[in-house]
Amino acid sequence: MLNRKPTLKEGVHVFSTVQAGEYKDFVIGTVTGVDGTRVGVNGIRVDMVGLKNKMAQGKAGQRSAEILSNPTPDNVIMGLIYRVEHYDFTEVLDLDRDRCDIIPRKVYAITDGWIRESLPELLNAVLSLPPGQERDEAKRIVRHRMDTLLDKNLKRTLYSVCRSLRILN
Repeated sequence: MLNRKPTLKEGVHVFSTVQAGEYKDFVIGTVTGVDGTRVGVNGIRVDMVGLKNKMAQGKAGQRSAEILSNPTPDNVIMGLIYRVEHYDFTEVLDLDRDRCDIIPRKVYAITDGWIRESLPELLNAVLSLPPGQERDEAKRIVRHRMDTLLDKNLKRTLYSVCRSLRILN
């Protein structure tokens, strides 16, 4: 029972990608139904526009290109530091053609919470402002948002990212 591999069934959380021009958007959602190789997914589609802009300006490296070309549940958090746009996603994925990775409930909750709490916009404000009073105010807002988060895993992840970006200094 402990070593059972999760199976694709209704209610399971999944990660997928959707081609969007030169790069890919990613999708996180919940399976709403399975019919052979067709899987219904209800969730959100995320366009990492801030990271795409950095690439277009030549200010991003190879790691950023990898995140945009091949997003995975492990690397998308680095794309969520910059501005994102998200849309409702209710579609049917074809397992023969589309990626559909099962992700743990905790990973889904952290990623979904990160986007719905508008954390990319807050972090982007801190990173894009020059040192000074406005940047200090943006840091204060990030700290306040971190202190008011209820999900302890989301709070821990935000703290780790802020610490590595030196936002908490």
